[in-house]
Order: sequence, then structure tokens, then C-alpha cells
Amino acid sequence: MAEELSIVLASELERPSVIESLPSDFNRARFVQNTVALVQGSEELSRMPQAKLVPALMKGAYLGLDFFNKECYAVPYGQQVQFTPSYTGMVKLAKRFSKRPLTDIYGHVVRDGDEFETGMEDGHEHVRFKPKAFNDGPIVGAFAVAQFADGGIKVEAMSKAQLDAVKRMSKAQSGTAWKFFADEMYRKSVIRRLCKGIDLDMENVEQARIMQAEEEVVGAEVTEVDNPFGD
Repeated sequence: MAEELSIVLASELERPSVIESLPSDFNRARFVQNTVALVQGSEELSRMPQAKLVPALMKGAYLGLDFFNKECYAVPYGQQVQFTPSYTGMVKLAKRFSKRPLTDIYGHVVRDGDEFETGMEDGHEHVRFKPKAFNDGPIVGAFAVAQFADGGIKVEAMSKAQLDAVKRMSKAQSGTAWKFFADEMYRKSVIRRLCKGIDLDMENVEQARIMQAEEEVVGAEVTEVDNPFGD
């Protein structure tokens, strides 16, 4: 299986039309090696027909994301394989392709007792967050911030109700990550939403097509990985 998949992926990556759609600094040999290692380590992926598996894997190649390093995931659902970037993958894409150069992206959960406010001042967004020391109170929301090279910021904030709505849409809502690491999953959710609102200038049509079609599947990918947050 591993040798056959390696040959198929290497062949796909050498097609002229594919080469034109890969990132300019894409390392084909490393992608094949890392992707094959990922599939070998997953019993479910190893059982998937290559006709279903390879197209999902190639989406990672087009975007320059690494499955093995948890920048994106290939998740089996029945007889299909769903491709989805992790939130670290979304951050990577945002930093690389943002039309407005980015310096950093980060997110936090807000707990009862923390001080948090966001708004507009003189046409610019601002955020103020002062967490209460050692606060283990209930989570009331989460926010994420994109910092731009020009000094401006973009803020995304979600209430607990909005975060729970995302959880209910997840195919892994009853899984380990949502059960034991809800704070990280909430942080991931708001970061993903922030990144989806950043105006990207992709290198080619294939990359733009994949990003446009990429669904909001928050949390589903964690069923296939040891580290559910891609850190």
C-alpha cells in the first residue's frame, strides 16, 4: 500500500498541469514522504480506495499544507475522504496569502470574570482583554485577533451560544477533544472564522477553488490525530 501510494502521488505531482498549480516553494519529495507516513499510521485511511483518498491528499499539496505536521487532515466519512485545514493550517494560509500583510494571529477564550471589550474607534478596530488571574470560571465566549504589518488589527468574537452552535455542527461533537479540551476547541473555532474573513490572494485558480469549496468543518478532523489542535 505504502509503495503504491508513493508512486501514485509522485506521478500526480509530476503532471505539468499540477506543477503549475503547486506553491512556488513546494517540496514534492517531502510531501510524498510525509503523506505516505500519515496514511500508514491510520487504519481507516489505509482501507480507503485510492480513487477517494488521492484527490483529498492532493488538495493539501495544492495549498502547500503538510498532513503529517497536522496543518491539514484527510478524514474518512463512510466511503468519502474529507479534506480540511487545521486551524494552524488556516493561520499559515492567511499569513502567506493575505492581501494585507500579516504579522500574527492569536486567540483566547473569555471566562466569567474576565474583562473583554471590542469596538471601533476613529474607524479602527480595537480590543481590550484583561483575564482574571487563575480564572477557572465558565467560558462565556472567545475571540481571535489578526495583527497586520501596517499596525491595524481585525477582531473576531463569538459568544458561548455561537461557539456551541459550531460544536453542534461538528461530526465529532461527542469526541474526546470537545469533551476534554473544549477551551482549545472554542479557540480553534474563532481563529478559523477569523481566518476565513481575511482577504486572500491565492497564487492560482486551483488554490482559490479549493479554498472557496472548503467547508466549515470545525472539530471533525480531531478523530484522526493524537494532538487535536495542530500545535
